Amino acid sequence: MKLSVIAKYYSIYALIVILAGMISCSGSLRNYGMINPSEGVTGDFERSKVKTEWRYYVSGADLYPNAILGLPKELQLAPGTLWKSVAMTPEKMKELVGDMKAKTSELSQYLYGFELTTPQGAPLGAWYSIPTARTMLRLNEDGTIWVETPDIDTYEKFETKMEYN
Repeated sequence: MKLSVIAKYYSIYALIVILAGMISCSGSLRNYGMINPSEGVTGDFERSKVKTEWRYYVSGADLYPNAILGLPKELQLAPGTLWKSVAMTPEKMKELVGDMKAKTSELSQYLYGFELTTPQGAPLGAWYSIPTARTMLRLNEDGTIWVETPDIDTYEKFETKMEYN
């Protein structure tokens, strides 16, 4: 009886090892990029530095977006993403960032810039939002990039908390 229990646990362990190996060999995990905090990216957005070789997108309300995304023009967003393209100029960037700052200051939050990179660390683009706005970055086999938009209630969840304080 004791031997069958050991054999059972050994079988479960072996199955876990095999599944982990299959996942790592499949390459599915290697297609996810990284999102790293960056003082340089923060400064670029706050100084209204617009890169002419990039396309810019916003998520959320037009007045104060939940996030701003910048990607090189040669990168294509995957179909089905909910990002809205913006014809970005320094004036438009200043307006958007200013509106976002006004909103976040009401909520005692702050904005920060993030560098988007490949799994190997090569730069892909930039993201600007409050640090709690969550996203995911995936490089698709067809050459497109999937960047998940943050939750629609990015700011509202802080408004609700403030009502109870």
